[in-house]
Amino acid sequence: MDKVTTPRALEHIITGRPTSDGAGVRLVRLLDGPLQQRLDPFLMLDAFGSDEAADYIAGFPDHPHRGFETVTYMIAGRMRHRDSAGHEGLLENGGVQWMTAGRGVIHSELPEQEEGRMEGFQLWLNLPGRDKLCPPWYRDFSDAQIPEWQASGVRVRVIAGHHQGVQGAVQREATQVLYLDVHLAPGAAHAVAIPPAHNAFVHVYRGEAALGEARLAAGHMGLLANTAGSDGVQLTNPGTQPTRLLVLAGRPLAEPIVQYGPFVMNTPQQIHEAIADFRAGRLA
Repeated sequence: MDKVTTPRALEHIITGRPTSDGAGVRLVRLLDGPLQQRLDPFLMLDAFGSDEAADYIAGFPDHPHRGFETVTYMIAGRMRHRDSAGHEGLLENGGVQWMTAGRGVIHSELPEQEEGRMEGFQLWLNLPGRDKLCPPWYRDFSDAQIPEWQASGVRVRVIAGHHQGVQGAVQREATQVLYLDVHLAPGAAHAVAIPPAHNAFVHVYRGEAALGEARLAAGHMGLLANTAGSDGVQLTNPGTQPTRLLVLAGRPLAEPIVQYGPFVMNTPQQIHEAIADFRAGRLA
């Protein structure tokens, strides 16, 4: 079983910035360009959540990607995925959509609801240089297909990696990504083991969480310090309401990151090639 004897400290708190993407979907961008080197291999994290259909109804029409993976975790709502590699799937409450763009894909993500709440997260995970032109790959996981670990007052959904002997829905050799959704009842505590060389962060989206003496409120993301000899993070719910938070960690690729919109490569020349391939229809 995982144990934590030397927990990481909270290095910095991030509130994110409101923005819009796709055809006008309102969201909060928690991680992007300025943090990409610090949180390598993670490139972006967006949080979206609204009861107003106007905030999400236009969705994300056809757009390209190359050189990385997208991981969409739906807390509430219905979103249809279609792409140029022939994949199609419906993402619903508690489900995960994992797409490896690789050498290139054009896809759309469009709501299949006209009212109600839509809430979730989209993570961009980098690919090592050797895999940036790999064939596209796609997989949908329903709520019931996400492995879980439970104890008194604690429930952990293991989307990727391993936790307490539970193997997550997805494994990645290069980045060794850990992606957990941790639920804590009031007063509950839980430790998450994290390899010392991994970059890691947490994001609270319900309630509040304590990391030692530091506290994170809902909507805040906390960077975990890369302290020598540290072996994980200790999480506690100090409040009277349930807490839900994401824990993410990954092994740095330590490669150059060159991004131009939906293309993330290692060199400017590779970006020029991606643009040329897109314009010539070679991503379809």
